[in-house]
Amino acid sequence: MSAQCEAAAKHAARAPMGVFERYLTLWVGLCIVAGVALGHLLPAPFQAIGRLEVAQVNLPVAVLIWLMIIPMLLKIDFGALHRVKEHWKGIGVTLFINWAVKPFSMALLGWLFIATIFRPYLPAGQIDSYIAGLILLAAAPCTAMVFVWSNLCDGEPHFTLSQVAVNDLIMVVAFAPIVALLLGLSSITVPWNTLLLSVVLYIVVPVIVAQVWRKVLLTKGAEALPRTLAVLGPASLADLLATLVLLFGFQGEQIIAQPLVIGMLAVPILIQVYFNSGLAYLLNKKLGVAHCVAGPSALIGASNFFELAVAAAIALFGFQSGAALATVVGVLIEVPVMLSVVRIVNASKGWYEARA
Repeated sequence: MSAQCEAAAKHAARAPMGVFERYLTLWVGLCIVAGVALGHLLPAPFQAIGRLEVAQVNLPVAVLIWLMIIPMLLKIDFGALHRVKEHWKGIGVTLFINWAVKPFSMALLGWLFIATIFRPYLPAGQIDSYIAGLILLAAAPCTAMVFVWSNLCDGEPHFTLSQVAVNDLIMVVAFAPIVALLLGLSSITVPWNTLLLSVVLYIVVPVIVAQVWRKVLLTKGAEALPRTLAVLGPASLADLLATLVLLFGFQGEQIIAQPLVIGMLAVPILIQVYFNSGLAYLLNKKLGVAHCVAGPSALIGASNFFELAVAAAIALFGFQSGAALATVVGVLIEVPVMLSVVRIVNASKGWYEARA
């Protein structure tokens, strides 16, 4: 383990991985099936839950995300946050992937697959709309779920928090221009209330709650924090699974009604996730970045802020548009695909740390 990762470990208590975590992919698969089935068989309850939103941010999902990421944020010692300057290479790599590569590679993949290869099998009037949805999905880096991915690959928590904060600041000023450029629009209506509310809900509130809780636990002795994390670890993952059931339940009818279209839209999304995560991972290795930073760097570089993408697609093109459907596909495959990237990052740690 590198000196940077050893230093990070001193500030983060890591609960041992249990059966629940080891078989997380299986539970995710079961939740996907359960969510789709329940959304199709019982649409009314899911529609009622789906209407509980402010600025197109679903409040029940926001609460579940709080419960999911607060245990991750409990590990962060803000007294050691100044150490993040040691990870400037990792931050630079992630920013390069998020803002100079991912939106443009998705536009290229959308043109290649949706406008060219799959064109004969898709509704002609929705081709441009599908590509627009894919671009919206790729133009916003993930905000909340990356704390989960970083935790699963033993990522440096201060790096993860700082990287997300930097991305959020850039997103406020760069999201609209990049999307407008790639969509060829002279102006674009960005749902700023959704963007700002999402940052508050998914970053500001959980960070405050976690730090207050951490200070309370530290007053109760050295073992209070590790004990709490050991209990909250499985609970946090259970909240992830509950979130999946809700998200897939919301889209259950669309998934069953248009499986072929969803499968074709998934192809460029899958390619861009593996391409961008692999590129970030290799660039970090080339620059000599510690594995505990390279892992979350690759994961942040690959994942998407699907809440914002869905809201922007609905605001620009309408709820029933191809753009909205394309962003929904991002929701459908985000968790299982990112779990596979986590597995690759963890399995390749020995190769990554070996000297060339």
